Amino acid sequence: MQFGYSEDCLAHDPGPRHPEAPDRLRAIRERLKTKHGIKYVEPDPVGVDEIASVHDREYVESVEEFCADGGGNWDPDTVAVEETWDAVCRSAGLACWAIEEALEGATGRETPFSIGRPPGHHAVPEDAMGFCFANNVAVAAQQALENDAYAVDRVAIVDWDVHHGNGTQDIFYDREDVFFVSIHERGLYPGTGDLDETGEGAGAGTTMNVPVPAGTNDAAYLAIADGPVAGALEAYDPDLLIISAGFDAHRHDPISRVRLTTEAYALMTDRLRTLADDVDAALAFVLEGGYGLDVLAESVALVHETFDGREPIEPDDDLSSRAEATIEDVLEEHGLN
Repeated sequence: MQFGYSEDCLAHDPGPRHPEAPDRLRAIRERLKTKHGIKYVEPDPVGVDEIASVHDREYVESVEEFCADGGGNWDPDTVAVEETWDAVCRSAGLACWAIEEALEGATGRETPFSIGRPPGHHAVPEDAMGFCFANNVAVAAQQALENDAYAVDRVAIVDWDVHHGNGTQDIFYDREDVFFVSIHERGLYPGTGDLDETGEGAGAGTTMNVPVPAGTNDAAYLAIADGPVAGALEAYDPDLLIISAGFDAHRHDPISRVRLTTEAYALMTDRLRTLADDVDAALAFVLEGGYGLDVLAESVALVHETFDGREPIEPDDDLSSRAEATIEDVLEEHGLN
């Protein structure tokens, strides 16, 4: 596995009490020092044109101007400084690098993981929210679809961040060329991602939401991956699979109530890697949330170790009745049972 990274992403500093802090990337880098074979790449940033491929251009230009004027609170949660615009362009560029590396993987390149910030999955077409200014995975997916050299007709995005990826959903909700899956805590910010949000128009059926109850554990997440997620993606048969990799569903993350262990991320990585192989899809990872520094860093390290040959440890088969009901509901909604 190789990692995309840039020091520019550290300059976006929303303040000492803000959970989406530069120390998130510092913690990951420090933890990865102990791992062998780590490779870092600093690709070029993108610009207004690439970001505006999935966002309203006037909105994108307003973010650039807002940062040039010194930034401030875009909303109570989403804060910019002058350097934020460069970090936004770099973070989206890192995501684009990840899909390029994934799609050129036949040349022997290693699986890419973009560790940029600010994150992106809450950024909707015409607004920033939830710490996010540009939707990194959406920009990357769009670049893959628009570049004829990649011959990509269908992209799948699996978002395992504990918060619903509302921005990614909104951008692709009426399109058939992107299948979006979000596994998230029910009722948590931003309050979207209900079971019956499945797409509309040409995109009918290409959105899958799995809203899990607080307290959901490793076994339930694996059952979700093995059941509705695998069934949907096998049927969709994507050319590219992007993981919106947030690590805030961990039991020790400060802002969620899902109870995953660190091992869950190794297990989910293994499941999705196998699924990508089965459907012959290129695979890329893009960092989203995760706010407990130690568990964020350890979880990213376990994703790397999984690609480095470590065998994940299966959990006890202990599914709560509420989690089982959620899985059955998703299967029924999407005709997979």
